[in-house]
Formats: sequence, C-alpha cells, structure tokens
Amino acid sequence: MKLHNLKPAGLLIAFCCVFNSALAAPPSAPASYVLENTEVRDIHAQGLNRDYQVYVALPDSYRQGSKRYPVLFVVDANYAFPVVRNIAQRLNKHAGMEEVIVVGLSYANGDGGVYSRRRDYTPTTPRKHDYRSDMPGRQPAFGEAKAYGQFVSGEVFPFIAQHYRANMQRKVFIGHSYGSLLGLQFLLTEPRTFEHYILGSPSLWYDAGVMFDREQAYAASHKDLPASVFFGIGGLERLAPGKKRSRSEEDADMVADLREFDGKLKAHKFPNLKTRLRVFEDEDHASVYPFVLTHGLRAYLKSSK
Repeated sequence: MKLHNLKPAGLLIAFCCVFNSALAAPPSAPASYVLENTEVRDIHAQGLNRDYQVYVALPDSYRQGSKRYPVLFVVDANYAFPVVRNIAQRLNKHAGMEEVIVVGLSYANGDGGVYSRRRDYTPTTPRKHDYRSDMPGRQPAFGEAKAYGQFVSGEVFPFIAQHYRANMQRKVFIGHSYGSLLGLQFLLTEPRTFEHYILGSPSLWYDAGVMFDREQAYAASHKDLPASVFFGIGGLERLAPGKKRSRSEEDADMVADLREFDGKLKAHKFPNLKTRLRVFEDEDHASVYPFVLTHGLRAYLKSSK
C-alpha cells in the first residue's frame, strides 16, 4: 500500500488498519533462561528400547585446552542437574575445588517422573505395595535397576567418552532417595562402575529392606568391596515418637536404617571400602540434598584451598 497516493480519507483508513493490525499481533513470548555451557543430547537405550536425554554441563575452562575432567553422573536430573551444576561451579569458583563435567540422566521420554524413577531406580518389584501409577492407563512398574544400570555403563559411558573430554577413570555417582537405591545396585553388583558414590537418604525400607539382604549376600561371597562412598541424610528423617520402627515406608526410621547399613558394611572390614556417613540435623528429606552433595563432593574432589 502506497500511502503517498491516498486522499486524506483513504490515508486515515489505511492508518487505522495498520494501527489495529499492530494491536492484534500477539506479543512475543518471554525468552527462557538457559544455563551457560550446557547441552542436551538424545540417546536411545538399545536394551531397554526407550529414549532418554543426557544433560551436560561443561566447566568454564573446557574450550581453552585439552584437559580431561572428572565427571559427575546425576540421576533424577530433571530437578537435580541444575542443582549439581550450580553447586559444583560455585565450589570451584569460591572454594578452589577442581572443575568437573556434570552429566544429568533424564527420565524416559514420554514417561512421568514418578513412573520412570520407580521403574528404573528400584532393584525389585515390592512384595507388598499399593502404589498407584502417575500415568493413566499404565500400571506402575518396578525393579529394572539392573537393566537401567547396564544402559548407563554400557551406553551412556561410551557416549560421554566419545563426545567429551571426560576422565572416565574418575566417575562419580550422585543419587538421592530412590536414586540412591540405584547407586546401591551398582555398589553391590559392580562396585568399580564408579570411583566415588554420593548417596543421599537411601530408601532402605524399600521392599521390606531388600538392600539389607543384598548386602548380606554380597558379603557372603566377596572378600572385598572396592569403593568410596559418602552417605548423607537429614536428621529429621527419623521415625516419629511413639511409632514402632519397621522395614516399611510408613514406619521407617531412615536415619537408623542408614546407620545400620553403614555399620554392616564397616563390620566386614573390606580392605578397599571407604565409607563416610553424615547426618545433617534440622534437615529433612526434601531439604538435605544440597548438603549431601556439597560434602560428598568435598570427600572426593581436590581443592586448592
């Protein structure tokens, strides 16, 4: 439309059309906040026939040389990845801790978070349960920790080693709650899968305490457990006064369970097992994760301060 050829009435009409068109245009959506030096990669789990993503955070110095970095593998990445990435970065910048690559392991594409983690992180199908699925039309699934662990070690590890300068001789597992059950699955089957384990508030009550049985079975057939483990838990994760402790979710004393489990590991006097346990008073199951993470990293990573 050539406005200079219009008469005054036509010019007014044209102006109104342009003005109304501008008002009718939808406003552009606000930009999303993006974490610097992070990438998202798609990966198909061949053995599981499911699709996942890995979230990768690279250290600030990554583009500046050929150094290989320790690598933190973080489950429950949908919430834990940014927490781990930011705390690790802050410990480097303000406490002199060495830089790391952080690899977050997502829930399965198309699955609800609760559904995915129940299936992938648990060692067994609980003998008694009344769990409901968070996915309409699908029954809850459990007990695929072994298969999921094989996906991590057999497919995710080679993928990270191929695409990034990760020091695969310095791998750290980071889990919490059900995620720590997955860590114990590695620990009691293939402990050398990771060089260090950070296990927060493990759900040792799961399936009537099946991990206590697994620990006993491991000790009966092995003379060593070569691993470095940091256990952490909130001091408020105790059984309420007046209730009788049991190996059930409703009546579990998670602090007592973890002390008992750590004590059993230490009692075997495995020559190459190193465990530390820290109870963070005044913290509960929801709030303790950053404390476990910080102290767990300090138990393994080097610091210049």
